[in-house]
Amino acid sequence: METQVGSYRIIIEPEMQNGKKVYNAYCPTLDVADYGDSIEEVLKSIHDGIELAIEALVHEGKEVPTDNIKEQVITSTQASIPQKV
Repeated sequence: METQVGSYRIIIEPEMQNGKKVYNAYCPTLDVADYGDSIEEVLKSIHDGIELAIEALVHEGKEVPTDNIKEQVITSTQASIPQKV
């Protein structure tokens, strides 16, 4: 059986929970999310979740989507938010 390697975007955002900073990670392509106490921890955790999602898709005979990261442009912008009067 041939093994392929897929690339996936992961979005990591910090969040305060009970006065403690945690990190939320989300892989939009596979709709996988997780959290951890550090960036390193959440990256390992989301990686495990991605592999489980891929295994489930393969087991179900479904297509495994991947991201074409080389062709994507990932950026951000700022916008003014007017104050309520």
